[in-house]
Amino acid sequence: MALSHKVVRAFAHDAVTYPLPPGHRFPLAKYRLVREAVERLPQVRVEPARPATDEELGRAHTADWIRRVGAGELTRRETLALGLPWSPALVERARHSTGATLQAADAALADGVGINLGGGTHHAFGDSGRGYCVFNDVATTIRSLRAHGLADRFLVVDLDVHQGDGTHSLVAGELDPRTLALSVNGGANYPFRRVPGDLELDLPDGTGDDRYLAGFEPLLAEGIERADAELCFVLAGADPFVGDRLGRLALTKDGLAERDRLTRDTLRAAGVPVCVTLAGGYADPIEDTVEINVETVRTFSA
Repeated sequence: MALSHKVVRAFAHDAVTYPLPPGHRFPLAKYRLVREAVERLPQVRVEPARPATDEELGRAHTADWIRRVGAGELTRRETLALGLPWSPALVERARHSTGATLQAADAALADGVGINLGGGTHHAFGDSGRGYCVFNDVATTIRSLRAHGLADRFLVVDLDVHQGDGTHSLVAGELDPRTLALSVNGGANYPFRRVPGDLELDLPDGTGDDRYLAGFEPLLAEGIERADAELCFVLAGADPFVGDRLGRLALTKDGLAERDRLTRDTLRAAGVPVCVTLAGGYADPIEDTVEINVETVRTFSA
């Protein structure tokens, strides 16, 4: 397994788009903007994402959920929980988003690093979707890698400001003793009904860079030691940023860059390959989220 690399592979799914009503707060445009900026990085090769198959999705999701999502048979309550209007294109996009993580994980195992220019859909449960997440890309990938005998022990480092309740419902605790789910959360933020992870740090609004990093560094070290992982999934959310509409932790861009460097360097020193997803980011203007995401890609591909 190679941990040194010259060109990092990143996988993009923004070619598959879907309609949103005017003024919707989901930042759909960021994925194209990030991909265009990353294509200019000489150390990264951007490749198109493939769609996840029903067989792959079925390793993390019920057949009923996959069928009803595909057929557009969601109830009004389910659609409201998802936060996105259903369309065939939305389903196709969700398949490609999950496929990008499957591909990025394969790249990470081969090269040391692989990147999904999106993904991190950690609010998707086995039988439902929530919080802009239709399918759970990380849980699907973990189970697919195991099914193919490619890896068995995993660490999930979830740095999106919102707790990954869906991921926890699929891999945390006794549900999956060979995966350790670590997360740093906005303690007063969505979701308001939590699903416990294995190793969590809840932080108050306005935390800022120093307190965030001081809490995260020992947590990451503990997680790496306990997981003894063959692969780490990092959900490098941009939403702890001070200018994020949904974040509130008040990290600066410099603080987020230091978070990413700390994560990269610690995993690299431990010899753990890393599959990076970009997860959430809702800054206004959108260019702030794009800048943070591109810096994340630059950091992990260095």
